Amino acid sequence: MQGTHRAASPKQRVHADADIKTLLQLPSRRMFYNVRWQTGRHLFVHQSMEGTDISLQLPGLVNRMVGLKPSEVPPPLGVKVLSAGTAACIADLVTFPLDTAKVRLQIQGEKAAVGAAKNIRYRGVLGTITTMVRTEGPRSLYNGLVAGLHRQMAFASIRIGFYDNVKQFYTGGKENPGVIIRILAGCTTGAMAVSIAQPTDVVKVRFQAQLNLTGVDRRYSGALRAYRQIFREEGLRGLWKGTLPNITRNALVNCTELVTYDLIKEVILKHKLMTDNLPCHFVSAFGAGFCTTVIASPVDVVKTRYMNSPPGQYTSAISCAWTMLTREGPTAFYKGFVPSFLRLGSWNIVMFVSFEQLKRAMMMSKKKVDVSESVPKREEPL
Repeated sequence: MQGTHRAASPKQRVHADADIKTLLQLPSRRMFYNVRWQTGRHLFVHQSMEGTDISLQLPGLVNRMVGLKPSEVPPPLGVKVLSAGTAACIADLVTFPLDTAKVRLQIQGEKAAVGAAKNIRYRGVLGTITTMVRTEGPRSLYNGLVAGLHRQMAFASIRIGFYDNVKQFYTGGKENPGVIIRILAGCTTGAMAVSIAQPTDVVKVRFQAQLNLTGVDRRYSGALRAYRQIFREEGLRGLWKGTLPNITRNALVNCTELVTYDLIKEVILKHKLMTDNLPCHFVSAFGAGFCTTVIASPVDVVKTRYMNSPPGQYTSAISCAWTMLTREGPTAFYKGFVPSFLRLGSWNIVMFVSFEQLKRAMMMSKKKVDVSESVPKREEPL
């Protein structure tokens, strides 16, 4: 079975259809010193002693791009913001029961929680989900979903959608920014998101914490009513309760999540371990989810406890953390770690994969619209 091969000038890349026999039929004066598999369009890469770089394609064995192809033009800010918010909502729909289980485990041990459910004990993420379904029904797993979607459209749109632009702002438009610049950009967009969208997080956490049990009064009956009720009873300070620990948490989460994803993806593409497609996004997102959980879990527990607490229970977030340390010990800061990891790991995978594909889909649609608008319309004959 013969393939085709044509000579190439030094440093010139040549693409040819070939099979393994073609490699063996190359002139003897050429010597392979680098033959490797590559997860792209061309599987074998060969460089001769003369410096000729030849790329050979094996028909039938080529790995095709998984998912949509990257856009040749960088997506504008509007596309990134909309893609980030939509992708985060998709991720929340998939992982919300894990987040609710995490909140229940984190508040376990509080006086209010113990008083409301003296005979209910949560053990592990699956045990918590099973107990909630048995005692409160399946709908309890999605308590606060509406507020959660409000939160993601506000939070993710800002902290993820603005990340690349803020990074470019700090570097003055230069490529390949350092780790410090990426961390600074993550802190900035995380703080911006919390400052604007904190009320949505307060309502979401309180919905997830309340029990749907017979004989137990529910604090809130709907998301919009919850916003009004909190404002009426606690004022603006109630809606922005826990802003400081949430800024701290989101700065950690945003830096770890986005910077880790950014760096892992960059290393994978730099060393050509994968191409810029779904498997690469999956691996990068999984690594980002694990690192984020390890670093942000203690702050997340304090934030959840403080935002869910009734007025007067804690004087500040620092007071809440000190009370947890003295009464329950250091392990209290890692309550709900397993559901946090399951949730953040799966959330990151769904979100980043959706985010990358949505950006590409929107850019393809935008390109089609631009092309159709640029084509001159034919005038109808009179």
